[in-house]
Amino acid sequence: MPSAAKADRSASAAPRLLHVFPTFVPAGRETRSATLMNELSADWRHALVAIDGQVSARALLRRPDEVATIEAPRARGVLASILAWRKLLARERPDLVLTYNWGAFDALAAARSLGLPIVHHEDGFNADEAVRQVPRRLWTRRVLLRGVHLVVPSRLLAGIARETWGLAPRLVHHIDNGVDLARYAPRDGAPQLRGRLGIPRDALVVGWLGHLRPVKNPLRFLSAMARVDADLDAWALVVGDGPERAACEALVARTHTLFGRVVFAGHQKDPREHLRAMDALCISSDSEQMPIALVEAMATALPAVSTDVGDVRGMLGPHQEAQIVPLAEHETSWPLAEAIQGLLADPELRARLGAKNRATALGRYGLEAMVRAHEAVWRAALPRR
Repeated sequence: MPSAAKADRSASAAPRLLHVFPTFVPAGRETRSATLMNELSADWRHALVAIDGQVSARALLRRPDEVATIEAPRARGVLASILAWRKLLARERPDLVLTYNWGAFDALAAARSLGLPIVHHEDGFNADEAVRQVPRRLWTRRVLLRGVHLVVPSRLLAGIARETWGLAPRLVHHIDNGVDLARYAPRDGAPQLRGRLGIPRDALVVGWLGHLRPVKNPLRFLSAMARVDADLDAWALVVGDGPERAACEALVARTHTLFGRVVFAGHQKDPREHLRAMDALCISSDSEQMPIALVEAMATALPAVSTDVGDVRGMLGPHQEAQIVPLAEHETSWPLAEAIQGLLADPELRARLGAKNRATALGRYGLEAMVRAHEAVWRAALPRR
């Protein structure tokens, strides 16, 4: 048996990763990163920085005491920010810097200036770039991402990285999001949870799962639910929290067709029971790439209704074509409502689509493949020793 001193030396020899997030709240990107830290804690040491100081997703870590949290530098202006990040990185001297989305580009620039190895992750665009990339950011991506390993969760983003940003194909890594499929059982209505939430056992429930922020457009989902035929006795179950919650609650309070039929369950560390309580999932986003919420719903044998964003169409396949709604310039709630209503009115269709979605998830979106693919990129980015 190895001695404690030998074990300590082995731990100190493990590469140290510094993850730089714009925020570390329980949303898709952060949930995936927490999962990777949990699954790969033996061979790597992790530290994280949340630029906005929000680190509530630490609750998803199995061993949070083993993941250091470092305070982000505070500086006004791009140049001052990059210089402040240089000081932080020079002090911490990680073996590998992992940056996430546009908000971490000052840290990425500082890491490049110090010659540190980098893996950058792009999970999609915020509301301000949902339709068209901001030119200044486009050119910054073209310059700063050149020669950097880039990880994206969708074929759409991989194409943008190669064709629009001009990145070398060998450095663009498309890795599907995955979940521990063995933990997900097909929906059963979750009658006990429905009882606790005040949802009738026989009601039809359309769920929404994610971080309540503008780009996810939960208001569009609720507006669509307000238009669903009242005779269907449809309820909305909103699982998640965030800055849009107050606006969502206000919309429910002033809309008579929603009042008393919407449950805000808040953020759930483990949403499996809430997924089993649903009859369908709705994705109402302005921009997505490969939503983890959709993978979880598919693993739960749920059909879905979604705006036509990111890789959603390819994930659901041709059998769900009728439930994918194009983003309209002015109003998308009506066609979304029609798709929801058609699904709720046909129990055989829901069962058939749900079964196909579960089969797809079991065949394509397992956790092990995602974990090993990420670890392979990390190792490829490390300098040779």
